[in-house]
Parts: sequence; C-alpha cells; structure tokens
Amino acid sequence: METRHDSVLLTEAIERLAVQEGDTVVDATIGGAGHFVALMKVMGPKGTLVGIDADHDAVERARAAVAERKGEELPRIELVEDNFSNLASILAQTGATSPNRVLFDLGWSSFQLTTGKGFSFRADEPLLMTYGSPETSETTAADLVNHLSETSLADMIFSLGEERFSRGIAKSIVAARTEAPITSTFALVEAIEAGVPAWYRHRKLHPATKTFQALRIAVNNELGALRSGLSTALATLAPEGRIAVITFHSIEDRIVKSMFRDAAYAGQGTLVSKKPIVPSAEELLRNPRARSAKLRVFESVERGDSSFISKSLTSLYA
Repeated sequence: METRHDSVLLTEAIERLAVQEGDTVVDATIGGAGHFVALMKVMGPKGTLVGIDADHDAVERARAAVAERKGEELPRIELVEDNFSNLASILAQTGATSPNRVLFDLGWSSFQLTTGKGFSFRADEPLLMTYGSPETSETTAADLVNHLSETSLADMIFSLGEERFSRGIAKSIVAARTEAPITSTFALVEAIEAGVPAWYRHRKLHPATKTFQALRIAVNNELGALRSGLSTALATLAPEGRIAVITFHSIEDRIVKSMFRDAAYAGQGTLVSKKPIVPSAEELLRNPRARSAKLRVFESVERGDSSFISKSLTSLYA
C-alpha cells in the first residue's frame, strides 16, 4: 500500500509566513515535502528556497518535486541533507545567512513508517529510530533500551514521553533484557505491555505510543536540535522576517513558546498571534493525526537590532 502523507496546518503556515517576492526562505524540515512544494509555488524566481532534512529520502522527495516543475519559473533551490541543529553552518554553506522566512514542522513524516527503522510499533523491525543513516548516528533506540539504567530509562520515558507508567515500563524492560537483548520493535512492545496495568493495554491509544515517542526524541536529540535551530533562526532572521513553528506535543510547544517570548522581551520582534493556531474542524476530520498540532509565528522588528544580529552572526559563523 502506498504511503500517504498529509501536511498539517499547510494553508495556515503558508499564509502566516506571508512570503514576499525575492525572499530567502528556509524549510528546515522537508519531511513529506508538502510545505516545501507549497512554498516553491508561492515564491517567485527571484527568491531562494533552502530545504533541509536529515533523512536522505526526504531530500530526494524535494529533489523530485523540483524536477517535476522543470521549465517553470522557480526560486533558486538549495537542498541540504543535514539536521537543522546545524542551521548556522547550513545558512553559511548556502549563502542564506539572513533568511526572511523560516519554517519548522516538527511532526515526523508518515514516510518514516516505511523506512524499516523501527518507528512504528505495528511492524516488527530493527530497533533503530534514527532519522539519518544508522551507521552515522551516535546512538539507536536499541542502544538506549539495552544499556541505560532502570532509573535513567524511567526518567527518559517520563520526561520525553510523559508516560505515567514509566517506572513499571522501565522495570519490565530491564527484566526482559536480562533474558536477551531487545533489538526489535515487537520485543520492546512486549516488554512495555508487561510493565503496564491490564486496562492500560486495551485503550484506544496503544500502550507503547509514549515510550516510542520518548525513544525517538532521545535518539535524535530532538529537543536539543530545536533549541539550537530556533536560536540560530532568531539570531539571523532578516528585519521584518518571520519564523513559523508547528509542534505536535506539549514539550516542544513549551520550548517554542518560551523562546519566542524571550525574543519578544529582548526587543527582537513580536508574536504574530498571542495564542497558537490550531487545525480547523475540517482538517481534523480529514487527518485526525493533526489534533495535537499548534502553530506559533514570530516576526522580527522592522529595523532589527543590528548590534544583536552582528554579534550573533560573529559567534555563529566564527
């Protein structure tokens, strides 16, 4: 069956970014390429569109989308296979050192479910969960599951997955791995289910959902990457530029809200809307996965703080 990916808050994000002719735009998370294609369509030939993703397949999807529009008037396209945590070096590499618009879509693409890396608990796959190549990644989900202490496992599952039964799950995982290393998704699911109450195993939400989320976030250092990438975007954003961030769980949203608030207090700009933008009822009917999505948008001040930008650029590109 062909994988389908529905970009969340697509119209809302493109409208709030308000791309202008000649803008330099950064799509920091190509993913299913939905936002990337939409941006390419609204940009004129004088602009520059930088697409970034740590997943090779995502970059290839963007490359294919560009090829499909051969002969059309497109912006200059720069595609980079890298994590947006390295945004400073990516901007220097592509010559986009002062972007006008930056988009972060922190939802993971449905295409990831078919990569065979263990993102889904519904297929028995190697327990990897790396966005990039497992060979070049520092750690995998199997590494964490088999080597972290019971306390560290429980803390990770609770803090990154917000899982109420993190202690029981961690204890069950440690017990299971003493019998044999946990190297597949189904082996991990079995250990998780053994560590939660019977009633918890029969809810609509799969009992492994939050633990898998925690592992995915930890393996890819998603929260650290968000802080690093968003800090760079705020420091390098052109005057009257905009940053849009789509989050899918409360941990990410708190980070974005806090960083935008601090930037506003520092006089760097303002929030485009005080409350986050959420999916419409129509979108939720079409795509229930969008239910937790929130969009926040920040706009830099008209003239910008040249001293702040200058100091930031010096530290970022030194």
